[in-house]
Amino acid sequence: MNKSEMIDAIATRSELSKAASAKALDAVLETIIDAVARGDTVTLVGFGSFKASERAAREGKNPKSGAKIVIPQTTVPKFAAGAGFKARVASRGE
Repeated sequence: MNKSEMIDAIATRSELSKAASAKALDAVLETIIDAVARGDTVTLVGFGSFKASERAAREGKNPKSGAKIVIPQTTVPKFAAGAGFKARVASRGE
């Protein structure tokens, strides 16, 4: 499912226009991104949690030359699925 298909599904389920659904989806995504970028954790009970996680510096290998390189420390977003989400996927949406 891509973003436009998601907007169509939201519009159908919520009986909102596609324009209103697109605005709502964009607002939700931007709010989650802004919160995680500030270092907050966003928890949607039954769906999951979004948070920022530190990835330590590590040694890697250039796949082309085989030379060792240092990959610097960075902060990355992480998502952990909630129990309801996991259960629904495990049952294949039945």
